[in-house]
Amino acid sequence: MAVDLMTAAIGAAVALIVLHKRLMGQHLGAAKLKARAHSMLHPYRPELHYMRGPGPKWLEKHGGDRFE
Repeated sequence: MAVDLMTAAIGAAVALIVLHKRLMGQHLGAAKLKARAHSMLHPYRPELHYMRGPGPKWLEKHGGDRFE
């Protein structure tokens, strides 16, 4: 009787572990899908980060004026 109860408890524990791993796998898959969708909808656009000429410190150091 005790052996049957122990076997049932071990079987239930294994079933819970398998269920947990499956659910975590689905969660990780959803996170990867979300990241891929974000990268497709919001691509890196370097023209938004392009610097247009030397800054004030460079001009001060090199003695130049941008508006000459």
